[in-house]
Parts: sequence; structure tokens; C-alpha cells
Amino acid sequence: MIKVITYGTYDLLHYGHIRLLERAKALGDYLIVGVTADNFDLARGKINVQQSLMERIEAVHATGIADEIIIEEYEGQKIDDIKRYGVDIFTVGSDWAGNFDYLNEFCKVIYLDRTQGVSSSDLRAEKRELRFGLVGESSLLNKFEAESQYVNGVTISGVCSQNTSAFNEKLKTLPLVTRQLDELLNASDAVYIVSHPSKHYEQIKAALNAGKHVLCESPIAISLKDFYELQQLANDRNLLLIDSLKTAYSTAYNRMLLLVKSGIIGEIKSVDAVCTSLSDLERTDGKPTAHTWNSICAWGPTAMLPIFQLLGVQYVDKQMVSHLISEDFDSFTKVSFVYPNAVASMMVGKGVKSEGELIISGTKGYVYVPAPWWKTDYFEVRYENPANNKRYFYQLDGEGIRYEMVSFLKAIQSGKNYQYITYAQSEAVIKLVEDFYAGEIVKI
Repeated sequence: MIKVITYGTYDLLHYGHIRLLERAKALGDYLIVGVTADNFDLARGKINVQQSLMERIEAVHATGIADEIIIEEYEGQKIDDIKRYGVDIFTVGSDWAGNFDYLNEFCKVIYLDRTQGVSSSDLRAEKRELRFGLVGESSLLNKFEAESQYVNGVTISGVCSQNTSAFNEKLKTLPLVTRQLDELLNASDAVYIVSHPSKHYEQIKAALNAGKHVLCESPIAISLKDFYELQQLANDRNLLLIDSLKTAYSTAYNRMLLLVKSGIIGEIKSVDAVCTSLSDLERTDGKPTAHTWNSICAWGPTAMLPIFQLLGVQYVDKQMVSHLISEDFDSFTKVSFVYPNAVASMMVGKGVKSEGELIISGTKGYVYVPAPWWKTDYFEVRYENPANNKRYFYQLDGEGIRYEMVSFLKAIQSGKNYQYITYAQSEAVIKLVEDFYAGEIVKI
């Protein structure tokens, strides 16, 4: 098998990029595409790059041409990659002719003529806008609106809320601020929902029936029956219904998953995740309001994410222990999972504070992600011999929200869901939430 590798920024991917990738693929049997990281581009003076790293990766992925996509992060990486992946041919556009002749020592170098008359610079001002409507009462909508400004092709059409007290002035002065969901749906192509989970089913159903794509803060529903109905409705109408879990889209988190799955710490034996906060209850003197999420809904999906993505959803047993301050409001919940060859635990709290770290234990070492692990730009791989420890740093912009928007937009445009969070994982999250509401807990 002949392996080919090429690199590029791929900002505002256009026909010229695609043609170059097609010709690169034709040189061999397997094409590896290196997409340059934001900080590496900046170091090389490419300050006019408009799309984020995740957005550019998604664009290359959507072409279906690349067999594998990697990130170019440092000077000299090309030699390392050629050796690591056993590359036979290195290729780039002819405008780089002569610059990479030194790589002939390691593989064959081929310069390809570029497509004339096509430039990313000429396309930077062109936008295909997706009108995004915001639904809910959470201050998260402030962040979502702010992050939308960094994503080409997204505009905020308005907000539907029953309580705007947590909104900043920008949200309060959007062109449309309404209490009527139908009014917002008429002005939108898609909606982002972060209302109380008890409202998700009706709001999602209304949006899907109106022909709108839906990005909803997890859990999508609090019963499996409702989840199955909503997913069927989305499928029947050829619409997207996707969990919003921004952590799943962050670069550091995804790189950590890949490293762990590659066996860097051996066989996984334990995953332990902690997510807690006090702010909501502090504002209300320790008493939940109608808009306050309980612990299992607010933090449960995030804490379950690394457990289900690393160990799978087929656990053989679980125990859920909760401290309730009202019938359905847990200030603290701890869940222990038993798998055939591993264990996991999650601790979530809206009235209890603890160190929000993630620890993944293996037979060769362990991964430590410091608090708050769900929006980290840094993690460590640690071993018995500390001299072998390694730290990994990745830029995190907007807590992963902008990357989530990029993926959602690309999925709509391409008609493909890239499965950052699978159907089975969404189902497992909702199953645990449903068990909580059914009273399948130990109360303390």
C-alpha cells in the first residue's frame, strides 16, 4: 500500500483545495491530510485565517477524500509524521516548489499544480447563513450567542424565554425576544434549546414539526419513550436532533480519548469523573427554582461522557446514591458502574462542591485531567516512573461551543451526522436519568 501525506490550512475549503486533495489521493492508496493548528498558522504569519481548527478539520472530513486527518502543531513535524506513518509520498501545491526538497531523504516529494482562479481569500466574505433561534432561561445562552460570532455562516435570529433575568444586554436587544416558541420558529432554521429538561420534549417536538433542526442541551429527554419518539420524528423529517455537550467537541478532550484508546495507558480499568457547582443554589439561598436544573440533569450527561465513550454503554450493574432536597432535586448524586472488565464512577452536585477532575486508570499508567476537566486545555499521562510522564496542551476557544456549532452547521449542510455523541450514548444518558426519576436510587 502506497501512503501519501499532504498538509494545508484549508481555510474556507473550495474547489481548488478539493481538486488538490483528489490529485494527492490519486498518487497512492491511502491519503493522510495534515491540517495546521491555529497557533502554528499564527506562528507562520497566517493571521487572516478565518475558520477555527475544528471547522477546517470538519470541512476536510466532509469531502470524504482523506483516509486519515491529523493536526500539524509544530515545526519539524513533517519528518516525524513521515516516519511515524510510513509515508511513501509527500505532496503539496506547486507554489511551495523547492521548499520541501529536504524531505526527499525520507520519501518521494511531488509538487502539484494548483487550480488557477480559485482562492480562499476571494471566498472569505461569502457566507451561507443559518438562522439560529435560542430557547430557554439559562445564562448559557449568553455564551452561545457570543460564540456564534466566531462561526462563519451562523446568525442568531432571536430568543424565546419565559425568564430573561439571567440574560446580558446583547440577548435582551436581539431583533426578536419573545415568549412564544412558534414566533421564534418562524424566524429560524434551527434552534438551540437549554430550557429546563422537563420542557425539552414539547419544545423539541414543536421545532421538528415546524421543520427545524435541533441542538439541545443534554439530556434531550427525561424518558426513553419520549427520546425514541423525537428521534423517529427527526428521522422521518430528515432533520438533525443532536445532544449539546460542548466537552465532546473540545480538542484536548478528543485528543485525550484518542491517546487512551490507542493503549497509551494499557487496558482501561477505571474511569472516575467529578462535576460539581454551587452558583445556582447560592443565588436562591439553597432552594431550587422552576428553572434550576438538578444535579443529575445539569452535570450527569457531562460526567457520563468519558465513561460511555471509553468503556461503552453496556455496563452490567450500577448503583445510584442521591441526596434529595426536594422530590426531584438532588443536590448530590454518585453513580458506580460495573463493567465486565472495568469499573467507573461519577459524582455530580449542585449543592456539594468537590474537585472537578477526571482520572482514567490503566494497566500501564493513568491519565489525569485537572479541574475543571470538562473545559480543559491540558492533561497529563502519568506512569510508575515519573520520568516518563508527559503533558499535553491544546488551545481551547469558547469552551468547545464554537466547535459544536461548526459541527452542527456542517452536518446540516452535508446531511451527515459526524457522531461526536452517538445514538447509543444519548440513549444510555437518558436511561440513567429516567432511572433517577423512577426512584431507582439509594437516598441519603
